[in-house]
Amino acid sequence: MSNTLLTIDMITRECLRLAHEKAVFIGSINRQFDDSFGVSGAKIGDTLRIRYPSQYGRRSGSRVMDVQDSVQTSTALTVATQDGVDMRFNSREMALDLDEFSKIHLDPAMASLISNIDADALVGCTKSTFNFAGTAGTPVSSITAAGNARTRLNQNLAPKGSERRVQFDSGTMASIVSGTAAYFNPSNAISEQYREGLIARTAMADYYENERVWSMANTTSVTLSTAKMNGYISTAGQTSLNITSLTVSAVSVGMKFTLGNIFDVHPETKQRYSQLKQFTVVAVTDVSTFTVSPPFFITGTRQNMAGLGTTTSTQALTWLGSPNSTYTLGLMYHKDAFTFATADLPLMAASEKCVRKTYDGLSLRVWQDSDIRNDELLTRIDILYGFTAIRPEWACAIVGSSA
Repeated sequence: MSNTLLTIDMITRECLRLAHEKAVFIGSINRQFDDSFGVSGAKIGDTLRIRYPSQYGRRSGSRVMDVQDSVQTSTALTVATQDGVDMRFNSREMALDLDEFSKIHLDPAMASLISNIDADALVGCTKSTFNFAGTAGTPVSSITAAGNARTRLNQNLAPKGSERRVQFDSGTMASIVSGTAAYFNPSNAISEQYREGLIARTAMADYYENERVWSMANTTSVTLSTAKMNGYISTAGQTSLNITSLTVSAVSVGMKFTLGNIFDVHPETKQRYSQLKQFTVVAVTDVSTFTVSPPFFITGTRQNMAGLGTTTSTQALTWLGSPNSTYTLGLMYHKDAFTFATADLPLMAASEKCVRKTYDGLSLRVWQDSDIRNDELLTRIDILYGFTAIRPEWACAIVGSSA
């Protein structure tokens, strides 16, 4: 019996299956907003506004109403990055059975495409995460650091249950598992059993092995002992900081720090925690000015920090790690800390050779056209996507040894 030529539908379905299997990080975060970008006749452009719940303060010790205004806040999810992989097949190759064709051509193609998208998302989300745990320069060799990260998630009221995850590189994972093998029992996460990277579940989180974790490189000119705030926190929600004693290229996006005497608080009661508030750099303006997350709220229903001298310009800044050093950062997070969305790309002319399919929040388009001179089918696989941190407080970076 002769082989049957592979159809574009078969190729598209197989590409989507491989993409879903290889999506170690993006397959483990929120994807509930995907349909908003693909509803025919109701397109929203490339940006979706995601609303946060309103926050209120309690009325205490009084029966008289104290009506509060509802303040709506939101973040933006932009779906504007188009990636793809391009191939060519001849008639002989198209006559292969699907398994062989997938192994020779589609598997390596999708591995390259999804690996790079997964890396971009994981790095971007880690840079957006301001909580951190662990000791810079000390290898993560037990679940203690992960336990401290779990504490950060709990203190910020991240939901408990089955939707917390950890991403570690294989070196860190080997160190943890070898010393605490009893904690790592076979996973019962049936829905995840075919996803690459899933190791096991312990301490209320699924552990994934992922070589794409981010290595944070501190710049050489970071001055740990003399850097201080230059100016006052004068506006609720301020995100811009001006720091003294910094020199050229002193700060890069993703570097993390604390400010002296500024402490974290319980999100609801506003009771001060014992640890300092942690921050991450999300944009750099010039030599000494940069934008940070989270924003500064020192009073009111959105208060997220407290401490003596919060509004003064004397707070000492302490960076995570040392100057001119690079550290590997694992990541613990609740599924809803981040979101990843794909949009449906349009079907082009010659639609019998242009197919789009969606599975579990991933939308892929495969488009083919023939080259009669060389007896080849030119094939492109495209994905249009975006990601953002919805609730970065529900995540915590785990710093380890120097990279």
